[in-house]
Amino acid sequence: MPSVHKISVRNARFQQWQALLTNRTKRNQLGQFLVQGVRPITLAVEHGWPILTLLRSANGKRSGWADQVLRRVDAEVVDVAPELLAELGDREEENAPELIAVADLPADELDRILPLHDGLVVAFDRPGSPGNVGTLIRSADAFGAHGVIVTGHAADPYDPRAVRASTGSLFGIPVVRAPSHREVLAWLDKLRSHGTETRVVGTDEAGTVEIDAYDFTGPTLLVVGNETRGMSAAWRESCDAVVRIPIGGAASSLNAAVAASVTLYEAARQRRVKPSA
Repeated sequence: MPSVHKISVRNARFQQWQALLTNRTKRNQLGQFLVQGVRPITLAVEHGWPILTLLRSANGKRSGWADQVLRRVDAEVVDVAPELLAELGDREEENAPELIAVADLPADELDRILPLHDGLVVAFDRPGSPGNVGTLIRSADAFGAHGVIVTGHAADPYDPRAVRASTGSLFGIPVVRAPSHREVLAWLDKLRSHGTETRVVGTDEAGTVEIDAYDFTGPTLLVVGNETRGMSAAWRESCDAVVRIPIGGAASSLNAAVAASVTLYEAARQRRVKPSA
């Protein structure tokens, strides 16, 4: 195991990690983000995600899980005072986490997403809530999407709240941030030039086709709009179709991440029952 360092005061290094909790600019500058929680850390390790530092509680009490992670990961280890580790874990001191990982921030390159001939990719347009971003990533992973693209001025998928909400799925599928729809459409054009004729399908409560009437079995980029404003005009104009979820009761609409989850389930259902060629 690498040599162990110790931090018991709010020194410059601690303040750097603390900034990763809330400061997107600092995350981008340092190329790092924090991973909190047993399942996210476990999945990061299982998927071979680059982990730079493991912060462990200086109280010396560790579970079998924590010891296993420390054995498996070749990273710097830092013993952190429990009260400081609790701050980094967004917890009370008596419930300080055993471990927090400082992970490498991946490049925002759309070519990290490798859709197959029937690939399904999700674009979340300008989401405002880190929790919704994480929930959508979790659903995309669960229902077989090949990747998630977060476009525009949006909540950061590497915000600790988004990482926690993804319950580790962030490490299971590629997640890429794109400045706007333009970069995504250019990427789609490149895929099309190589024979992957991907259709762009938007989701909106005023869509013209109900989701169970639309054929999701081909290559699809599913566009989910902002929680309050929906898709941008540019994304809407780029869509080959706009689908809706039929709902009843007193609800006027569904939460964006919930709507995306329902649509992803329908796409996965269709792909399961699609007759073999």
